[in-house]
Amino acid sequence: MRHVFRTTALAATLCVAASLAVAATAGADTDWPVFGGNWQHQRHSELTQINVHNVNRLEPAWTFDTKVSGSFQATPIVVGRVMYVSLPFNGVVALKADTGEEIWRYIHDRIKSRPMCCGPANRGVAVENGLVYMGTVDSRLIALDAQTGKKVWDVDVTGGEQGVHEDADTLGKDLNTNGGKMTVAGTSGAGINMAPMVVDGLVIVGITGVGYGLHLDKPDPNAPLGEVVGIAGKYGRRGFMAAFDAKTGQQVWKFDTVPATGWEGHFRKTTPDGVPLPRNIAQEKRELNKYPDAWEYGGGSAWSTPAIDRENGLLYFGTGNPSPQMEGSSRPGDNLYTASLVALDVHTGKIKWYYQQVPHDQWGYDVASPPVLFTANIKGKQVPAVGEAGKTGWFYAHNRITGKLLYKSDSFVPRKNFFKKPTEAGTLIYPGVIGGSNWSPVSVDEQRRDVFVAGIHWPVRYTLHTLPANADHGELKYSSMAPTDDGQRYGILSAINLDTGKLRWQHKVDQPLIGGVLSTASGLVFTGLGEGKLIAVDADTGKQLWAGQADAGVNAPPVTYTVDGRQYVVAAAGGNKLFGYQTGHTIRAWALPAP
Repeated sequence: MRHVFRTTALAATLCVAASLAVAATAGADTDWPVFGGNWQHQRHSELTQINVHNVNRLEPAWTFDTKVSGSFQATPIVVGRVMYVSLPFNGVVALKADTGEEIWRYIHDRIKSRPMCCGPANRGVAVENGLVYMGTVDSRLIALDAQTGKKVWDVDVTGGEQGVHEDADTLGKDLNTNGGKMTVAGTSGAGINMAPMVVDGLVIVGITGVGYGLHLDKPDPNAPLGEVVGIAGKYGRRGFMAAFDAKTGQQVWKFDTVPATGWEGHFRKTTPDGVPLPRNIAQEKRELNKYPDAWEYGGGSAWSTPAIDRENGLLYFGTGNPSPQMEGSSRPGDNLYTASLVALDVHTGKIKWYYQQVPHDQWGYDVASPPVLFTANIKGKQVPAVGEAGKTGWFYAHNRITGKLLYKSDSFVPRKNFFKKPTEAGTLIYPGVIGGSNWSPVSVDEQRRDVFVAGIHWPVRYTLHTLPANADHGELKYSSMAPTDDGQRYGILSAINLDTGKLRWQHKVDQPLIGGVLSTASGLVFTGLGEGKLIAVDADTGKQLWAGQADAGVNAPPVTYTVDGRQYVVAAAGGNKLFGYQTGHTIRAWALPAP
């Protein structure tokens, strides 16, 4: 579903913004109209002006200073020669796509009384029928006029219900904070990180931040990732994915990622693909009645922008970890539908199937990377497929109609002590809570038969602690998971065969990869680095061909498009505070020298 988008009136252009354009001819414009480039989320462009032979000639085309510093994760949307980008803390700018000149700016009036659950980052907007749609860190869905940036409507998607905190503050005072060198943080504030999708008059978004876990944060603001703490109890709330009327913002349907009945599931002893899990099933069943309301706090954030199969009327998205994070004693059972890939009817929100990658997750293995649609060749048959790059370090491919697992790929990251429990001495685990593959979107090149995955190798230490009894509580055991500081971390860009799941090549970089991938028909794969570079590698070999410098970490998904026949490659350079990557506030565009 790829079409050429020529410059016309804005409203007409928006109506046909269904997929990424084919190679541009002289004077033509090619858009990036939706989050994943096309409905399938393939992040693959048919543009060939920039290729393996001339990519080393790329030069800066323009730079836009947003003047807003913070973790910058947005995918730019380009429609009708205009680029729309959501900024940290939910500002939005509209820019001229060929020069980066600002057209308008929206400044978000955040509800200060609500905790910002997951940092300031937003992953993008949707543009349709003359409106720009954005989900916010304070759990609102907003529609802006695409020509002026003026707010058209504003809906509170949670109705102010942010989550339950029980006695977290009291417990936090007693945690082992490494001699007071770390500070206790953590809330269950619900927000929206994902870019919305608009289909058939519906705007679809989900909430995040509901998989409760306390954090021990280092005082150094540039230090990467503190400890994540899991404590049994009634913390958090359940997540949801919902659809709203695109004209009015009225809710049409809502799917709760944790069901009110049956969330205990089948008490699986293994993952669905057969990997043993360290569960005491008999004990979980005995204690099930002790926690009848555990589902109310069940977690299951909706992290990933859904991919939509318009022909079959299905949408696909991933869910987060159950709540409380890591500690499973107060939530016996499989904890459906957390840590799952879920398929819904796009018009009603009714569940069609789910695949729980990790039942009763105790490691923070959210299904965070957005799903991608493609056609797989399985034993000589063409099968409509949906794939997802897991924090577990495998790429999962399913029959997108039935949910049947077609294959689980070769591991694209090293692994050790996978699915092991915490110990008092600390168990070294990889991949851990960071991934695998984190929220970074993949790219699919169906001609080369490859999916390109941004991977992370960063060991974590999983430790069991005892909280002594005091006047507020009895003796409690809790666990913590902390990334290692021994320098044993790096990133891996992998090419995986779409039909077999076999690794074809890997390109190793110095720092964990977070941000996303773009591929082109000319044989290029682009991804950003935390050290402040956008790189291009050969899609056939994985050899690096080019690097473009930015002034902060390039930890957002790159896109490509043309204006007047000139191809641009663009990414936000705002870094990532959690990973220790230098934060900044620019959007960078590269192109070949003008003729």
